[in-house]
Amino acid sequence: QVHLVESGGGQVQPGDSLKLTCIASGASISTYSIGWFRQAPGQERDFVATISRNGESIIYDVSVKDRFAISRDNTQNTVSLQMDSLKHEDAAVYYCAAGVSGRATMDIKQYNYWGQGTQVTVSS
Repeated sequence: QVHLVESGGGQVQPGDSLKLTCIASGASISTYSIGWFRQAPGQERDFVATISRNGESIIYDVSVKDRFAISRDNTQNTVSLQMDSLKHEDAAVYYCAAGVSGRATMDIKQYNYWGQGTQVTVSS
């Protein structure tokens, strides 16, 4: 069973950048797809980005496309989310999740293991 821990959250101003990292332990992430999701207060947990197990398939939500970039390093057992040009509406708790299918998918039900989340705050 893979254990996931997110890091890199913080408070930034609009237009700033942050890089989130999902660090896996307990198992190699090389067989898992990894997705990033976010949840704002009072809102549902929403899809942000995902990458397939081999890194060849990547999907972004339209709200972050061209601003966020997901990447993975299976040798380091990590997946990163580079977030640029942050907006107020990007503020949320960000979660990474592992999917045993290995396929990139936006479907939250396809993710089996979750981290505890890291807070991203965007304020002027």
